[in-house]
Amino acid sequence: MTDSHVAVVTGASAGVGRAVASELARRGFDVGLVARGEAGLAGAAREIEALGRRALPLPTDVADHDAVQRAASAAEAGLGPISVWVNDAMTTTFSPVSQIEPGEFRRAIEVTFLGQVWGTMAALERMRPRDAGAIVNVGSALAFIGIPLQSAYCSAKFACRGFFESARAELIHDGSHVRLSMVHLPAVDTPQFHWCATAFDREPRPVAPIYEPEVAARHIVQVALDGRRAKILGSWNKLLVTAARLAPGFGNQYAALAAWDSQLTDEPLRPGRRANLCAPVDDTTDHGARDGFGDEAGGFLDPSFLRTLPDAGRKAGIAAARTLREKLRSSRG
Repeated sequence: MTDSHVAVVTGASAGVGRAVASELARRGFDVGLVARGEAGLAGAAREIEALGRRALPLPTDVADHDAVQRAASAAEAGLGPISVWVNDAMTTTFSPVSQIEPGEFRRAIEVTFLGQVWGTMAALERMRPRDAGAIVNVGSALAFIGIPLQSAYCSAKFACRGFFESARAELIHDGSHVRLSMVHLPAVDTPQFHWCATAFDREPRPVAPIYEPEVAARHIVQVALDGRRAKILGSWNKLLVTAARLAPGFGNQYAALAAWDSQLTDEPLRPGRRANLCAPVDDTTDHGARDGFGDEAGGFLDPSFLRTLPDAGRKAGIAAARTLREKLRSSRG
C-alpha cells in the first residue's frame, strides 16, 4: 500500500458495494462512492463519516466510460491519490433467454461487465504511473457455472473473469506493482433481488446458501490489502466451481434441475415495482446494504440451507446419471 489511504467503490449506494465502502472506512480509508442513486449515496456517505473518514459521493453511471473517468479524477481531486479501487456495480434481469428484451440484455452487460472494464481502466491510468495500488473486481460463482434465468448476469461475469485474466497478465508482463485481484461471491442478501428486471410475476431471490453483504465486504477488503490473486467465497460455491471445471456437463444438468424455482419466491411482484436497469431505484429512498433474506443468510451452515441438502444430493445424483448417459451417447456417435 502507499501512504495514501483513499479508495473508490463502484456500486457503493447499496448491497455489497455499500458494505465494502463502510469496511474500507473502518480500515482507515477515505472513500469515493460511485453509483447512480443519490439517496443511497447520501446514506453511504453518512455511514463513512460516522466512522470518522471522509466520503465523496460521485453520482455516476458506470456504463459510461467518460463518466467513470470523470469520477476517478474527482475522487483524486477531492480526496487524494487512489490506492484501492473496488469494482462492484451490477444489474441484471431474471428471464429465460427466449423472453429477454435485447435492450435489457445489453444494459446488463454494459453495467456489469463494461462498468468493471471502465473502472479498471480508470484505476490503472492513475495507479500505473505511481507503480502502486490495488484493484479488486467482484466476480461470482456464476463466472464459472451458468444457471437458467441468469444468462445476462452469467455472460457478464464470465466476461469479467476473462478480462481480469488478460489485464493481470499484462501487469505481470510489465513488471508492474499494481495489484489486480478478483473475489467471486456466493448469493448475498442485497436489494438487487427486488430491483432487478424480471420476466416473472414472482419476486426473484438468491439461491442458497446466502451470505450477508458484510461477510463479502470483509473478504473483498482483505484481498485488496493482502493482494492475493483470486478468492472464491463459500464452501458450497467452491464445490460447485470445482464440479463445473471438472465436468461441465454435470454443471449444466445440475443447474437445470436445481436452479430454476430456487430463484423465485412465492411472493407476487410488488405493485409499482421499479427495475434499476436504466434508472436507479435508490434515487429518493436509501435502502442500505441488506434486503429481506437475513433470516437465511448464515452461509453454508445455515439451517435453512442444510435442510435442502438431501434434495440437492438427489438432484446431483440425477445430474450425474444424465451426464454419464450423455457422454456414453456421444462416445458411440
